[in-house]
Amino acid sequence: MEDDPAYDIAIVRVSASVEDRSIADASLIEAVKAALVRHNTPTAQISVALVDDSQMAELNLRHLNHEGPTDVLTFDLRDDDDNRPAGQDGPAGGGLEGEIVVSVDTAAREARRRGHEVNAEASLYAVHGTLHLLGYDDRREQDAARMHTVEDEILSSLGMGSVFGAKPL
Repeated sequence: MEDDPAYDIAIVRVSASVEDRSIADASLIEAVKAALVRHNTPTAQISVALVDDSQMAELNLRHLNHEGPTDVLTFDLRDDDDNRPAGQDGPAGGGLEGEIVVSVDTAAREARRRGHEVNAEASLYAVHGTLHLLGYDDRREQDAARMHTVEDEILSSLGMGSVFGAKPL
């Protein structure tokens, strides 16, 4: 259909983790698409890289000067002219271009702790990264709470339920 949004979403598997096999490309793609559609994003080119904790720790140190691994990192790859804050109602420049890096090891640990599938946890991270590309910020508690609510709404719409809001076991 001519009015359908144009999304180019690629999954790149860099992880050597055994848990990597528990994560379905289709689930990550659908999670990213759902976030984009919800925010009326007309075009997007996004890669989701699956890495292990050691790779994530290296990226976290290099780009944020933080030691140790984290769950997800997001890189906005738009040109400076297009790199305007998108806001929470959609992208300012129309489309997005970015990379979302997901730690498979962290997703596996958190999924076990919280009692759900690794696939759901990794999908949460993919949505979280997409929301950052859309202009969401989670530095303040109030903003983080709003962001997590939207994440759970998106994942619930895909049949995964409230992943962030799930209570740890």
